[in-house]
Amino acid sequence: MSEQVSVNLKDGKVVQVLKGTTFMQLIEQLQVKHTSPIVCARVGNVLRELCSTIEEPLEEVSFVDLTEKDGMRIYQRTSTFLLIVAVQKCFPSTTVLVNHHIAGGYFCEFDKHLECTSEHLQVIEDYMHSLVEKELPIQKSTLSVDEALRQFKALDMPDKEALFKYRRTSTVNLYELDGIKNYFYGYMMPNTKEVRLFKLVPYAHGFILLFPNEQNPVELAHFVPQPKLSHVFKESENWARILDVDIVASLNNLITEGKLPDLIRVSEALHEKKIAQIADSISQHSKVRLVLIAGPSSSGKTTFAQRLCIQLRVNGLKPHVISIDDYFVDRENTPRDEYGEYDFEALEAIDIKLFNEHMAKLIAGETVEIPRFNFKTGKREYKGHTITLEEGDVLVIEGIHGLNEKLSYAIPKENKFKVYVSCLTQLNVDYHNRIPTTDTRLIRRMVRDYQYRGLSAEQTLAQWASVRRGENKNIFPFQEEADVMFNTVLLYELAVLKNKAEPLLFGIDRRSPYYSEAKRLLKFLEYFLAAGTEGIPYNSIIREFVGGSCFH
Repeated sequence: MSEQVSVNLKDGKVVQVLKGTTFMQLIEQLQVKHTSPIVCARVGNVLRELCSTIEEPLEEVSFVDLTEKDGMRIYQRTSTFLLIVAVQKCFPSTTVLVNHHIAGGYFCEFDKHLECTSEHLQVIEDYMHSLVEKELPIQKSTLSVDEALRQFKALDMPDKEALFKYRRTSTVNLYELDGIKNYFYGYMMPNTKEVRLFKLVPYAHGFILLFPNEQNPVELAHFVPQPKLSHVFKESENWARILDVDIVASLNNLITEGKLPDLIRVSEALHEKKIAQIADSISQHSKVRLVLIAGPSSSGKTTFAQRLCIQLRVNGLKPHVISIDDYFVDRENTPRDEYGEYDFEALEAIDIKLFNEHMAKLIAGETVEIPRFNFKTGKREYKGHTITLEEGDVLVIEGIHGLNEKLSYAIPKENKFKVYVSCLTQLNVDYHNRIPTTDTRLIRRMVRDYQYRGLSAEQTLAQWASVRRGENKNIFPFQEEADVMFNTVLLYELAVLKNKAEPLLFGIDRRSPYYSEAKRLLKFLEYFLAAGTEGIPYNSIIREFVGGSCFH
């Protein structure tokens, strides 16, 4: 007779199951109902795949669906596997490249062997749906690294073969669907039957693999073209390919060959050239008096603004830096969010009327005393900081609402130049596993928070969901309003951040609600060889996070 073990659910129920029962079978036994597909289990603070078995008594078991970020990641990963399998089955000589997240899905493209047409995409999408209708299993196998390398070579996957050349752990997990094997960074759903919501949409030189809407996962995300953002991504990816550093293994190769210093110099030179071009564009618009800089958290806006000011001065302009934060309303007048906490990222937290009055007066040639916001007292103060704009003077204004026309409603558009600054990661783990831009920014912020604000990695992770909500509401909807976009990411930076971030993440206790996120980020950083900060210029954007910036 098979041994039974107890499973204590997070809602207080206790059930007995046979040893060796999978979490998928447990869900069927409990007849768990969710509005969106259940994609994995959580035991305490650790994620478990639905295909994994229960071998001992468990505490605090719950189930994860698409309403959670972890669940959405697994769904997106599984949908991507369906896409890869369908392409390989329908067009065997073609490789699909999964590039970056945009407009509710992943931007993908084919290699030179297949033209991206609506007809080809329809064939692939139909095959993906057939995989769903067949309710095929997605089988997981664990191999030694040596065996995995042999299989990658046999399967003609040089990107994965190169990646695992640097793998420290002794095993690799492979997944198989419809006879096709592949490696994925993260967990997978156990079968295809619940992967019903996706669509392939032609876009630019490739297509978008659309996923469920993250706010309402029972619906498909609405596709909104983002031509300016797409252009920046395309430009960055072209540069990565020109430099032959488009996947992690390429970066690792450069480090082992002693060629990282050259990559640092070229990457930094590219940044300087782009910043100079933006300064040139501003200088060519003689009526511009306000340069508004906005972007999400940890994009490097502060360093970018300082370097832009230097280039503006090279062009004969005199920049005056103003922080929108100095126009905060008094603390007691700050709006509150749905949790009753002060919402400092809301547009209403800014005294918009006073800001526009001051900007209009400055443009008209009047002298204005600029306030300073005292964050300790929660009050605006006036300390005699006056500005008068002379000919050739411009105001450089950094703040999250800079692209929102409501912030500067009283200023004519001809007097404004808007810059969107973000960290748009063009480096991928391999050709099928992308690096989320959000992860790069989160690691940047974690390192900076510890270094300059005395916050632990756990505290940074605790704040991140609120930060992301503010970005989705106040920044991303306005990014296409920018006159120009600047990508602050550096091809080499994750190798440098690894040294700083890993000890912080290891400090998160297994009992923490953020343990599974720390574990995910640690696994991600395992792919990179570490690098020091030697050779990084003191005005580099990455110095804003790792320390040593000449602007601090």
